[in-house]
Amino acid sequence: MPPPIKDFTALQGLQRDLKAQQEARERAAADRILREQAAALEADLFRRSIGAVAPLPFVGRHEAVAPKPEPIARQHLADEQAALAESLSDEFSVESLLDTDAALSYGRTGIGHDTLRKLRRGHWVIQSQLDLHGLRTDEARTALAEYLRSVCKRGLRCVRIIHGKGLGSINKEPVLKNKVRNWLVQKEEVIAFCQAKASDGGSGALVVLLKAH
Repeated sequence: MPPPIKDFTALQGLQRDLKAQQEARERAAADRILREQAAALEADLFRRSIGAVAPLPFVGRHEAVAPKPEPIARQHLADEQAALAESLSDEFSVESLLDTDAALSYGRTGIGHDTLRKLRRGHWVIQSQLDLHGLRTDEARTALAEYLRSVCKRGLRCVRIIHGKGLGSINKEPVLKNKVRNWLVQKEEVIAFCQAKASDGGSGALVVLLKAH
């Protein structure tokens, strides 16, 4: 049993000690809750990443075990991503379709030179951008297809695609530069594009004009 409190100063000291102990207990409880939440989140992410797990067939048996079908939503998303990626070919060449100007402009059939001139001069405000730096070709192709679908759904007209200048690649060549141009020409929603102005990325980016919806 603690000794009796003889003065107000001692009472204040005891109150401070009790308050400090209470705060320490609250911090410990909060830390424990955070650790439990983090562990639960990590376990959930792990379960999502591995998907459905089917037991291995018994050794010695030769019957085929059909894989468990993925949930409809996940399978639908996977199918859409695959279709988007497959819709863009690396074999297509845009060289014969580009205007022979320094800005490497492209306009779909029916798009006049006035539109390209406005695009080069920044007539349309850049509303969004996609940075493909550091992505492999397959990753960049899928990212571009999904991005274009997304911005078109949002009704955006002018976007910037950053493919980089290749300064960090082997032989200092821009690996994605030509591929991105080739992919863009294959997308119906793209009606024109040109090399970005120096202030917007220069030779490391394209400004893309999309169909109005």
